[in-house]
Amino acid sequence: MADQPLNNPAEIPADLDRWNWGAFLLNWIWGIGNSVFIALLMFVPLVNIVMIFVLGARGSRWAWRNRAWRDAEHFRSVQRKWAIAGIIVWAGALLLAVGLTFGVMSALKNSLTYALTMQEVRSSATAKAALGDNIEAGFWVNGNISIDIDGSGDAQLSIPLSGSKGSGRVVSRGVRTNGIWDLRLVLLQVDGSDTPLVLKNKDNLAIPSGSLGI
Repeated sequence: MADQPLNNPAEIPADLDRWNWGAFLLNWIWGIGNSVFIALLMFVPLVNIVMIFVLGARGSRWAWRNRAWRDAEHFRSVQRKWAIAGIIVWAGALLLAVGLTFGVMSALKNSLTYALTMQEVRSSATAKAALGDNIEAGFWVNGNISIDIDGSGDAQLSIPLSGSKGSGRVVSRGVRTNGIWDLRLVLLQVDGSDTPLVLKNKDNLAIPSGSLGI
């Protein structure tokens, strides 16, 4: 009969009814592999936020009920492999994300726009008056650089800064024409101040007050 228990005992033994890391980490993939098709609710927005924890808590019970297992040790061994696979997948994804983040920041820091921006800041009397001497760039640089097929390009950077008198960040925009980068806009936002300091504004843009960002 369709509702006949697949395993003996039909109810999962107490020592196996525990948090299932494979179900938690791999959710719908684990669900297909263990015939727990309710895991496909992971594709439903909002429901998936709750479902990931439900799978972790009840996954072992559902897997025991929906598949045939030789014995408790067979079940334990298979679920352990799923947990290890989940850890490997998530560790790999984390390493990839970290690598991409550091790769992007490295590219931004090695760009000509970055060098021109820091040169502008360090040579600016306005920046020195606000931040002090020995102005250094912080670690977390963000922004974007794009170069079109015709050689033109655009770059926007946000660089954290610190000096002997204070800290802040500089936002700059560079434009590439005929293979040459030109710094068009450099704004310095000093921590604790709502008004950005204009270090360069070649296009005479209107500069609003308030926090800067990219």
